[in-house]
Amino acid sequence: MSTSHPLDPGGALPVLSGLSQIADRYEVVLSDIWGVVHNGREHFPQACAALRRFRDKGGVVVLVTNAPRPFPPILEQLNMLGAPRDCFDEVVTSGDVTLNFVAAHGMKPVYHIGPPRDLTFFSIMEQQIGHRPPSVGLDEAEYVLCTGLFDDNHAPEHYLPELEKMRARGMEFICANPDLVVHVGDHMLWCAGAVAELYEQMGGIVRQGGKPFAPIYDRALELAAARLGRPVDVTRVIAIGDAIRTDVKGACDRGLDAVFVTSGIHRDELHPNAQPGAPGTLDIDAMRRMVSEAGVQPIGAMSTLVW
Repeated sequence: MSTSHPLDPGGALPVLSGLSQIADRYEVVLSDIWGVVHNGREHFPQACAALRRFRDKGGVVVLVTNAPRPFPPILEQLNMLGAPRDCFDEVVTSGDVTLNFVAAHGMKPVYHIGPPRDLTFFSIMEQQIGHRPPSVGLDEAEYVLCTGLFDDNHAPEHYLPELEKMRARGMEFICANPDLVVHVGDHMLWCAGAVAELYEQMGGIVRQGGKPFAPIYDRALELAAARLGRPVDVTRVIAIGDAIRTDVKGACDRGLDAVFVTSGIHRDELHPNAQPGAPGTLDIDAMRRMVSEAGVQPIGAMSTLVW
């Protein structure tokens, strides 16, 4: 991908007025959910309206999320938060990809790290492929599945004693959500990716299928192709997301154009005067520094997704 873009011949990352400014160049949108479409407590009406307008023009919208559970509960959550069903065509989750990783282990016993709400992973797996692995304690397990932290008040370091045992035994650590943190309303919580990163730093074996890794993009493009009825031209795909490390990097690594939504996970750094429910003013210089330091090349940025 070039270091400049027709919107900005000088090469400095432009701030877009909205999706309408670039929509005619694309036939597929791959949009992140949490931080772009909702904040865990309510949907963002303007973002949903923008995606609906894109679909009204004949485009396909696939929501791509690092949620650790397969897609059915995510559809339920979108509905509960009021996101209109006509603003997207498909949903693909990190949990969908992870399910295949777990299935490849057959009936080997697994140690699950994650909150009770994520136990739906195993029931959906049983529905979709006909079996589920036995969930056991760490000492009896042959590998580990991490969908999140047991308690929202935990920090990754809480798991150091268990991670040491896993590393000593050479256990594979399957991470169902590569995100490091997430905002729930105005609160920040740690995600499974932070535990996976710690385990990897300790020399542990980690496998991840969500953003920024290729498998989730491959699945999203398969779904888009099915909707189009033909193969997808990747030069006509735009990925939209709020996390530099996962959304933007993953899209760029896959050879896709990307738009960086700045008031999501990075809002504290990029919107220092933000208030609850309002992003405030974007610090454009800070945004451009962040993108440069991350070594990624989105085609543009928006404070929030709008048409």
